[in-house]
Amino acid sequence: MTKKGTSLRLSATQKQQILVLIASVVFGIVAYLLPHNAWQITFYLIAYLLAGGPVLLNAIKHIAHGDFFDENTLMSIATIGALILGQYPEAIAVMLFFEIGELIEETAVDRSKRSIKDLIAIKPEYANLKVDDHYEQVAPEKVQVGDVLMIKPGEKVPVDGVVIQGTSTLNTAALTGESLPRNTQPGEDVLSGSINLDGTLQIEVTHAYADSTVAKILDLVENSDSNKAKTEKFITKFAHIYTPVVVGIAALLGIIPPIFFGGDWSMWIQRALVFLVISCPCALVLSVPLAFFAGLGATSKNGVLIKGSNYLEELNDVKTVVFDKTGTLTQGSFTVTKLLPVAGVNQKDLLDYAAAVEQNSTHPIARSIVQSCPDDLSQFTVTDSHETSGHGISATVNGHQVIVGNEKAMVDIPQAAIELDATGTTVLVAVDQTFWGSIVVADEPKQDAKKTIQALKAQGIQTVMLTGDNQSVGQSVAKELGLDQVVTNLLPADKVTEIKKLQQSTAPNKVAFVGDGINDAPVLIQADVGMAMGSLGSDAAVEAADMVIMDDQPSRIPTTQNIAKYTRTIVIENIVFALAVKTIFLLLGAFGLANMWEAVFSDVGVTVLAVLNSMRILHHKV
Repeated sequence: MTKKGTSLRLSATQKQQILVLIASVVFGIVAYLLPHNAWQITFYLIAYLLAGGPVLLNAIKHIAHGDFFDENTLMSIATIGALILGQYPEAIAVMLFFEIGELIEETAVDRSKRSIKDLIAIKPEYANLKVDDHYEQVAPEKVQVGDVLMIKPGEKVPVDGVVIQGTSTLNTAALTGESLPRNTQPGEDVLSGSINLDGTLQIEVTHAYADSTVAKILDLVENSDSNKAKTEKFITKFAHIYTPVVVGIAALLGIIPPIFFGGDWSMWIQRALVFLVISCPCALVLSVPLAFFAGLGATSKNGVLIKGSNYLEELNDVKTVVFDKTGTLTQGSFTVTKLLPVAGVNQKDLLDYAAAVEQNSTHPIARSIVQSCPDDLSQFTVTDSHETSGHGISATVNGHQVIVGNEKAMVDIPQAAIELDATGTTVLVAVDQTFWGSIVVADEPKQDAKKTIQALKAQGIQTVMLTGDNQSVGQSVAKELGLDQVVTNLLPADKVTEIKKLQQSTAPNKVAFVGDGINDAPVLIQADVGMAMGSLGSDAAVEAADMVIMDDQPSRIPTTQNIAKYTRTIVIENIVFALAVKTIFLLLGAFGLANMWEAVFSDVGVTVLAVLNSMRILHHKV
């Protein structure tokens, strides 16, 4: 399964960078094999410029903008110093290591999130506006409050309004995430972006397009990205302190002894340049992105694609994980969970007659009942089928009058109103004016949902569920799974508000959100870390999220948390080790106890060890 925008394939630019680095290695090898002459120096310089060209250009750009001290500047000064000392292979090797690290990090984060506004399919293209005694198609933006619109079957509701004529069933999944289509009739409110499934409706406009639900969702998607703080890379922050300090020390090392103590200028300048080569932050610059890259690889092996190392780092600060319900914690599809016949009726007959009546309906609940029936429905002769929107279906089955529907369809059936302690939608069945029983259809929790909640709680993480479903369904699921908190009857804008409340109440800790639908896109962007279900999730959710759970198993979340914590441990180890070795060799270099080869060994050796340490993440057991 491949989702658009979730691949980490190399771009054409990155492929070109790899070819340039290979060319640098080739020129370096050729230069090493040549005798020491002008041609050797020329080949070394070509190899150096191929490997270090981007670094030199970045250093020049930063200096031009007043940023004199970053890792690019220090890399440039250090390697140019090595060239001045005639240490060409060392200068080239340092640049190669740096560029390879940069390339690895770019590969992990190159799929930056594109705008998902174009992916949102809920925006209506037109409205059927009543003008005198006929209807005209106009842009939704031209509709005014008080206007009358007609919504035909299959059309989207263009603006918010109230039904004044007609009954129908509305699919509101794109708005609320609620999986069950909602019946509507005169006097009830309808939301823009809903899809009219069957009957024709006339609605009176209550909100202009700019104030309608669909416009608010689009606005949230377009603008909430600016509210998402970006984690600045640790190594860049460190380099702004580290670089000016070591450059200043090197300058003092090369100037003060000759001026004040009569030292030999050439000797102390050479020591200063060795000091700069030793201080080259190659290991530091690589240890952080390589460790995170290994962390990204480990999460990928465990079924989670993360769109950047900064999101993996932020997981360490997540103390609240918020879930959408449908398709995230639940299966996102309906199944018959209970058959409750009255005395004298067996479960088989109850399901058979209901399925026979429902077999020609396209309603999701009807399809779930038919799919749950193991018997051959061709044995039933069905005639006089009639569907009443918002009520149910009646038909004659093998000579018996059968009614399947809600309580509205059972108004004339004695003893049809019963109390059920069941989660889901209850379908009532009557045969020959006698109540036969009920069928409960529900969207069941995923098999690993409860285990996920338990694992997150064991890590000290609060669990919350936000859903567009009603209170009874939401609270029942929350209780079954053991969630700490649940908020129901929410629209996308309400979910964003709830996330903001949690962010404010739990700061400085982070809040993660897990969702799967188009309606979840604004919330995924607002959360500190957004996680989308990649298999069943919409393209919009996948694009908006920072992490994509490729197999839709919520149990991947605590696993990813574990990898994130281990990655941070490795990063800290690499930084401490690199700084400790650097400090020792800097002191040796300052007192003339380390030459250029030892300087390069201290840099390259620490880098190799940091890389090997980072690779442990890939083999970490979770």
